[in-house]
Amino acid sequence: MIEIQKVNADDLLEIRHMVLWPDMPIEFVKVPEDESGTHFGLYLDGTLVSVISLFGEGENIRFRKFATLPGFQGKGLGSKLLQHAIAYAQTQGYTRMWCDARADALGFYERFQFKKFSEPFFKEHISYYKIERML
Repeated sequence: MIEIQKVNADDLLEIRHMVLWPDMPIEFVKVPEDESGTHFGLYLDGTLVSVISLFGEGENIRFRKFATLPGFQGKGLGSKLLQHAIAYAQTQGYTRMWCDARADALGFYERFQFKKFSEPFFKEHISYYKIERML
Protein backbone atom coordinates (compact mmCIF):
# COMPACT_ATOMS: atom_id res chain seq x y z
CA MET A 1 0.00 0.00 0.00
CA ILE A 2 1.26 3.47 -0.93
CA GLU A 3 0.71 6.37 1.44
CA ILE A 4 1.99 9.96 1.13
CA GLN A 5 2.04 12.15 4.20
CA LYS A 6 3.79 15.13 5.73
CA VAL A 7 6.91 14.21 7.68
CA ASN A 8 9.35 16.03 9.94
CA ALA A 9 12.67 17.14 8.46
CA ASP A 10 14.54 14.80 10.80
CA ASP A 11 12.60 11.81 9.41
CA LEU A 12 14.01 12.26 5.93
CA LEU A 13 17.68 12.97 6.59
CA GLU A 14 18.72 9.32 6.34
CA ILE A 15 17.18 8.88 2.87
CA ARG A 16 18.57 12.22 1.66
CA HIS A 17 22.02 11.17 2.87
CA MET A 18 21.95 7.62 1.52
CA VAL A 19 20.68 8.61 -1.95
CA LEU A 20 22.08 12.07 -2.65
CA TRP A 21 25.36 12.49 -0.81
CA PRO A 22 26.46 9.19 0.76
CA ASP A 23 30.13 10.22 0.74
CA MET A 24 29.51 13.40 2.75
CA PRO A 25 28.66 13.79 6.44
CA ILE A 26 24.92 13.64 7.17
CA GLU A 27 24.94 17.36 8.08
CA PHE A 28 25.63 18.02 4.38
CA VAL A 29 22.04 17.05 3.46
CA LYS A 30 20.44 19.48 5.91
CA VAL A 31 19.29 22.83 4.55
CA PRO A 32 18.91 25.95 6.70
CA GLU A 33 15.22 26.30 5.74
CA ASP A 34 14.30 22.74 6.79
CA GLU A 35 12.49 23.97 9.89
CA SER A 36 10.16 26.16 7.82
CA GLY A 37 9.69 23.79 4.88
CA THR A 38 6.92 21.34 4.07
CA HIS A 39 8.23 17.80 3.78
CA PHE A 40 6.43 14.83 2.26
CA GLY A 41 7.32 11.18 2.49
CA LEU A 42 6.03 8.29 0.43
CA TYR A 43 5.54 5.11 2.43
CA LEU A 44 5.33 1.71 0.78
CA ASP A 45 3.77 -0.87 3.10
CA GLY A 46 4.66 1.34 6.08
CA THR A 47 8.30 1.95 5.09
CA LEU A 48 9.49 5.45 4.13
CA VAL A 49 11.10 5.06 0.69
CA SER A 50 10.90 8.49 -1.02
CA VAL A 51 11.11 12.09 0.27
CA ILE A 52 10.76 15.64 -1.03
CA SER A 53 11.00 19.05 0.67
CA LEU A 54 9.12 22.18 -0.43
CA PHE A 55 9.99 25.79 0.32
CA GLY A 56 7.68 28.66 -0.63
CA GLU A 57 9.13 31.97 -1.79
CA GLY A 58 6.41 34.46 -2.73
CA GLU A 59 4.52 32.97 -5.71
CA ASN A 60 7.29 30.41 -6.29
CA ILE A 61 7.83 27.12 -4.56
CA ARG A 62 11.14 25.32 -4.66
CA PHE A 63 11.63 21.63 -4.09
CA ARG A 64 14.86 20.27 -2.72
CA LYS A 65 16.39 16.99 -1.62
CA PHE A 66 14.02 14.80 -3.63
CA ALA A 67 15.24 11.24 -3.18
CA THR A 68 14.01 7.66 -3.51
CA LEU A 69 15.87 4.73 -2.00
CA PRO A 70 17.84 2.85 -4.70
CA GLY A 71 15.94 -0.43 -4.35
CA PHE A 72 12.66 1.42 -4.97
CA GLN A 73 13.69 3.56 -7.96
CA GLY A 74 12.19 2.93 -11.39
CA LYS A 75 8.86 1.76 -9.94
CA GLY A 76 6.92 5.02 -10.30
CA LEU A 77 7.09 5.90 -6.59
CA GLY A 78 9.13 9.08 -7.06
CA SER A 79 6.73 10.07 -9.85
CA LYS A 80 3.77 9.68 -7.47
CA LEU A 81 5.53 11.79 -4.84
CA LEU A 82 6.45 14.54 -7.32
CA GLN A 83 2.86 14.58 -8.66
CA HIS A 84 1.66 14.96 -5.06
CA ALA A 85 4.08 17.86 -4.50
CA ILE A 86 2.91 19.59 -7.70
CA ALA A 87 -0.75 19.19 -6.72
CA TYR A 88 0.00 20.50 -3.21
CA ALA A 89 1.78 23.56 -4.66
CA GLN A 90 -1.18 24.26 -6.94
CA THR A 91 -3.70 24.04 -4.10
CA GLN A 92 -1.54 26.44 -2.06
CA GLY A 93 -1.72 29.03 -4.84
CA TYR A 94 1.89 28.94 -6.07
CA THR A 95 2.34 29.76 -9.76
CA ARG A 96 5.81 28.36 -10.40
CA MET A 97 7.78 25.37 -9.12
CA TRP A 98 11.54 25.09 -9.53
CA CYS A 99 14.63 23.27 -8.32
CA ASP A 100 18.29 22.60 -8.94
CA ALA A 101 18.18 19.29 -10.83
CA ARG A 102 21.03 16.89 -11.38
CA ALA A 103 21.84 16.74 -15.10
CA ASP A 104 21.37 12.97 -15.13
CA ALA A 105 17.76 13.39 -13.91
CA LEU A 106 16.63 15.92 -16.55
CA GLY A 107 14.76 13.29 -18.58
CA PHE A 108 12.71 12.37 -15.52
CA TYR A 109 11.74 16.00 -14.84
CA GLU A 110 10.93 16.72 -18.49
CA ARG A 111 8.12 14.13 -18.23
CA PHE A 112 6.53 16.53 -15.71
CA GLN A 113 6.88 19.58 -18.00
CA PHE A 114 9.95 21.00 -16.22
CA LYS A 115 12.32 22.98 -18.44
CA LYS A 116 15.90 24.17 -17.94
CA PHE A 117 16.42 27.89 -17.31
CA SER A 118 20.15 28.00 -16.55
CA GLU A 119 23.52 26.98 -17.84
CA PRO A 120 24.98 23.89 -16.18
CA PHE A 121 26.68 24.41 -12.82
CA PHE A 122 28.35 22.14 -10.32
CA LYS A 123 27.79 21.21 -6.68
CA GLU A 124 30.83 19.29 -5.57
CA HIS A 125 31.56 17.20 -8.69
CA ILE A 126 27.95 16.81 -9.92
CA SER A 127 26.44 18.76 -12.85
CA TYR A 128 23.11 20.55 -12.24
CA TYR A 129 20.64 22.80 -14.04
CA LYS A 130 17.96 25.07 -12.66
CA ILE A 131 14.59 23.81 -13.91
CA GLU A 132 11.08 25.22 -13.63
CA ARG A 133 7.47 24.51 -14.39
CA MET A 134 4.52 26.88 -14.34
CA LEU A 135 1.65 25.61 -12.17
